[in-house]
Amino acid sequence: MSDIEIHAVRFDSPVAQRLIRDALADLGARYGGSGDETPVDAAEFAPPVGAFLIAHLDGEPVGCGGWRSHGETGETAELKRMYTAPTARGRGVARAVLAAVERSAREHGRKRMILECGDRQPEAIGMYTASGYERIPNFGFYKDEPGCISFGRTL
Repeated sequence: MSDIEIHAVRFDSPVAQRLIRDALADLGARYGGSGDETPVDAAEFAPPVGAFLIAHLDGEPVGCGGWRSHGETGETAELKRMYTAPTARGRGVARAVLAAVERSAREHGRKRMILECGDRQPEAIGMYTASGYERIPNFGFYKDEPGCISFGRTL
């Protein structure tokens, strides 16, 4: 099995933007439209208020994920833009990215991670629940949309 390398990058870097476009295309194929209309600003993913990580497998960028601060207390992070390229799925990339994102958030003082997901992402739902995430009341941009599922976990 190949080693997965994970590095922090700027959210607006070319490699991050390419993977984000792929992620949005995947979501668009599942749900229609542009995939995700949630307002996102690159500055939200810059330390110490956030981070964005890229996974490389055999030197190729194949996955990403990030966190941004959520709420007023500074204790909660929101997981955003988790994605693994189809060619790298089933090889542990998403779990490695999730662990790295959680570690980064914890290192920046966050005590809880929350996320929005959709009911047409069974792979993601399975990974989140297997990783200790539990259903929480819906929040965020899609909180009132049918099929929105929110999860949270203490870090």
